Amino acid sequence: MNKILIVDDEEKVRKLVEITLSIGKVEILQASSGEEGLKIARETRPDIILLDVMMPGRFDGFDVCKLLKEDPATRDIYIIMLTAKGQKADKEKGFASGADDYFVKPFSPMELMEKIDKVLS
Repeated sequence: MNKILIVDDEEKVRKLVEITLSIGKVEILQASSGEEGLKIARETRPDIILLDVMMPGRFDGFDVCKLLKEDPATRDIYIIMLTAKGQKADKEKGFASGADDYFVKPFSPMELMEKIDKVLS
């Protein structure tokens, strides 16, 4: 079974994404901080990570993405930034940190599902 990790400090966003993705046959993991997201990603090696940028704590989404992409054990995880930070500079920073894709909130659940289906197939 494919695993998707949702890393976002807002519970309602995690729930919305979980409900959107629960239509398919995937295991959904959740983390509410960058630190927790890193730990879960390293322990479970999900197929996809949906990663918010702005989170409390030591690591924001850019940091988490960079750390995961620098680690040979996790560098192949497909990372989609899912964030309200939609400026051109934010997107550039996301891709520079290693993100594979970038969705700006509010996002289209259908577009997200299509992207995830494409990645997992």
